[in-house]
Amino acid sequence: MSPTLRPSTEADIPTITAIYAHAVLHGTASFELDPPLEEEMLSRRAAILEGDYPYIVAERDGEILGYAYASAYRTRPAYRSTVEDSIYIAPSAQGQGIGRMLLEALIKECEARDFRLMVAVIGDEDSKGSIALHRSLGFDLVGIFKGVGYKNGRWLSTVLMQRSLGPGNAEPPTRPIP
Repeated sequence: MSPTLRPSTEADIPTITAIYAHAVLHGTASFELDPPLEEEMLSRRAAILEGDYPYIVAERDGEILGYAYASAYRTRPAYRSTVEDSIYIAPSAQGQGIGRMLLEALIKECEARDFRLMVAVIGDEDSKGSIALHRSLGFDLVGIFKGVGYKNGRWLSTVLMQRSLGPGNAEPPTRPIP
């Protein structure tokens, strides 16, 4: 049975927290060093939804396989049409195309909300899968910050990629100033 995508709910937070905790402790997708607790993850989700950003999960047979959301790239009003994507996949579901499904859906959701640019801030140059996924969905490499974070006993770089959404910057933004 193939996974289904749906908006996240508060009831998903325990599983989302566990998926994120694994990424924090064992990966480089997040530069956090200590996994946040459920209360913090619930607060972060609420802030994302209050900003009219999408927050979705992939599930199969009631099991959450991964989640993705878009959030403000920067908080200043001039950036209101630009989002940053975040995607986390449960260890047991990695390599099954779940990340692609989530990112494709996230792009569609952001275009429907008239966001104009999506930015990917990918932790570490060794994140070949994430870089390839973003490239395959139309993201262009725009730069690499070398050695900007120190985690798991080594210096990590950040890979920056971007993709236009909808009409991109061909027209003025329609999103209201927050």
